[in-house]
Amino acid sequence: MIELDGFDRKLLASVQADASATNQEVGDRIGLSASQVSRRRQRLEAAGVIRRYRADIDPAAVGLDVIAFVGVSLATHSPQNASRFQKLIKALPEVQEAHMLTGDMDYLLKVAVPDLKALSSLISDDLLPHEAVQNVKSFIAMETLRDDNQLPFESP
Repeated sequence: MIELDGFDRKLLASVQADASATNQEVGDRIGLSASQVSRRRQRLEAAGVIRRYRADIDPAAVGLDVIAFVGVSLATHSPQNASRFQKLIKALPEVQEAHMLTGDMDYLLKVAVPDLKALSSLISDDLLPHEAVQNVKSFIAMETLRDDNQLPFESP
């Protein structure tokens, strides 16, 4: 973890809100020159604080009308089995997020699929037959109340 000052936090909040903003635009928002923003941004990228830039695409606008959360319990809890499961998850483009958990489920997956048939196929054809998986529970999101996925930084 690197030390973040107030300008770093303002820069992160600004870039998080609009990753397409130029260094000049960010600088105007947070009170720094474009060159200062550039140096700080490069330092934050090199340190892995800024992991990537990407577009926020509406799933429904591209035909992914079903968002579901899928709880997975592994068949065994060995490093080899966990590795097999992680390889499976990385190979499934429907999986948007994957989190290892404490409690009754080992993993929670957020998936985006076109319809219930595709969700059923993902569960029945990809997850359940896999040697690493013992049990799967799915939860379909009926409505999304918040999906900004932004960390709580000071606003610029």
